[in-house]
Amino acid sequence: MQVQFRRVAETGRRTIALVIDGRAVEACEGDTLLVAMMTNTTRLRQNEFDHRPRAGFCLMGACQDCWVWTEDGEQLRACSTTAQDGMRIRTQEAAWTTGQ
Repeated sequence: MQVQFRRVAETGRRTIALVIDGRAVEACEGDTLLVAMMTNTTRLRQNEFDHRPRAGFCLMGACQDCWVWTEDGEQLRACSTTAQDGMRIRTQEAAWTTGQ
């Protein structure tokens, strides 16, 4: 599988398990959601307006480029949220959060 980020010297941190869009993935304890996602896929999400791939922009929680959602509908900034073991993340906003 192609990925956007590749670890080159990381060996000491504990592995945690997440589910992203229904797919089980692994990350390292302490990773942000953005790192966890980009080490497992080629994009963070699709832009809601033009549906082009997005990978985060400012990487410090100031822009709107890395929004993701939990399966419960909570909106999170992937670049500033620490990945937690057992998290279930969606990359597209669900109808319950948009009121549709």
